[in-house]
Parts: sequence; structure tokens; C-alpha cells
Amino acid sequence: MTILIIEDEPKTGDYLQRGLGESGFTARLARNGREGLLLAREDGVELVVLDVMLPGMDGWQVLAALRADPATAQIPVLFLTARDEVQDRVRGLELGADDYLVKPFAFVELVARIRTLLRRGPAREEEQLRIGDLEIDVLRRRVRRGAVTIVLTSQEFALLHLLARRQGQVLSRSLIASQVWDMNFDSDTNVIDVAVRRLRRKVDDPFPQKLIHTRRGMGYVCDVDDTVPPAP
Repeated sequence: MTILIIEDEPKTGDYLQRGLGESGFTARLARNGREGLLLAREDGVELVVLDVMLPGMDGWQVLAALRADPATAQIPVLFLTARDEVQDRVRGLELGADDYLVKPFAFVELVARIRTLLRRGPAREEEQLRIGDLEIDVLRRRVRRGAVTIVLTSQEFALLHLLARRQGQVLSRSLIASQVWDMNFDSDTNVIDVAVRRLRRKVDDPFPQKLIHTRRGMGYVCDVDDTVPPAP
């Protein structure tokens, strides 16, 4: 599996490339954001380890560009940065990062998180989900509403797939956090709400029939009917 490291600090970049190589990955290294973006668009990159503080084009801009391009929108991105403020972590996740690890870090934890991200996702089987005019091709990771193709990030697809395969069930924020991000979020943050809002902009807002509904104080449910009762 090919991991792309975008890191401008020479020692850190070399350390990551060597360590990931020794852990069984093919590790490519870019020293700045623009170079990293070019490499990410090449075939074969399966995950990006991204620093925030990069020269010329910072990590936020790289992530935004990756998510805006259908060719790279679903590549998992793990932020690896010294910026440890809560607002930085929330910003990264809001922009579409799949995980966020703060420096200094334990290398074994980095490898574990990478492997978790690479394992994550829907079961690789022929599967079609349909809710109203929403069609999800799980194997090909394609989403359509009617004749409109909807481009989602890997995180957005995982969130939609979770809601759709649990159609009619009210899912709590903590359950969504554990299933989509494989981690617990501070209850004082609104990361889950922001992620759902971003998904709605693509899946619901352009269409008359709304499918993702809020159950105040309980969580979210995906169904054609917003009056479904809470799951037992």
C-alpha cells in the first residue's frame, strides 16, 4: 500500500518515510504542499499523511484541493502536526480530514491509525442501497440522486453509508463518532453536527425531498419520512 507523506521538516519526513517503509508500506515523500498535491493525484496513493505548516501551500489548502477533486476526494487524510489546539483539530475534521495526530507522537500509534483508516469503509461486496431517489453503490463508492452524481469525500461516504444502512434508526452522535472516525469526540465540540451539515449540503440541499433528519437531543436518522420513531 502506498502512503504519501507531505512534510517539510527534513528529519521528520525522512523518519516517517523510513519507518513506514520498514512497516511494510510504500512511502513517498513530498517536501511542500504543491508537490504533495501533484503526487496525490497520481495513481496508487491510498492514504496521505499531511502536515499543516507547509511552505507556499499549507495543509489546510492541500486538504481542500484534495477534497474538491473527484479523483482524490476519497483518499483518506491523516493530519500530523504540532498544532494541538482544539479549534485546529476541529477545523481539520471539518475540512474533511479522516484523523488528526499531534506531534510529538508514538510511531506505533501512527501506524495503528493508518492501518485503521485503510481498513475502514464498507464491506467490499456487491451492495446497492436505495432510499427514495438516493442510490449508493457501496462497492464502487458511487452516490446518485436521480440523474445527479454526488461526489463525496471518504469521510462523507462513510457517514452516509452508516446512516443509510441503518435506515430509520436514530443514531447518536457518539455512535456516529465511533463508527465513522473510530474515536471519541469531546461532547463540547460540534464536529459531528458540522460533518452532517456538510453531507446535507451535497445530498439534501439541492433536492426537494430531504433524507437526513435531526432528532433533537438524540441524533440523526436517514429516511424518506422525518416522522420515524426513535430506534428502541
